[in-house]
Amino acid sequence: KSFAKLKGKLDWPTKGKLKALYGKPRNSSRVKWNGVMIMAGTGRDVKAVSHGRVAFADFLRGYGLLLILDHGDGYMSLYGHNQTLFKEAGEWVDAGESIALVGNSGGQKYPGLYFSIRSKGKPNNPKKWCRKLKGRTIQT
Repeated sequence: KSFAKLKGKLDWPTKGKLKALYGKPRNSSRVKWNGVMIMAGTGRDVKAVSHGRVAFADFLRGYGLLLILDHGDGYMSLYGHNQTLFKEAGEWVDAGESIALVGNSGGQKYPGLYFSIRSKGKPNNPKKWCRKLKGRTIQT
């Protein structure tokens, strides 16, 4: 199934509370969030939202330990500020497979997961891709 057909049907990558929302200003500046921050406990599982191939799995300034999944047709999902990465570049993963553990790498004060979806390099609002929430709490 193509990634585009999964819009609105994806499971969230971890359980927690949405803290920073897509499109909102970061730290009272003109820079806006290109994804969401999910506040979650250190060591909580981070799961792939869909099948794909790991395009990047390493430390990246501003994102900490970052894993990027390539879902094909120009779609990617990003998972940042992890404590541990379970996958390496080039590996294939299935939807729901554990790919990392939540952490606070990259200078985050509190543990959480930065999660973003990109289409041909352009950020998309993860709330439009993942299942509806009641408030800001994510249950998996």
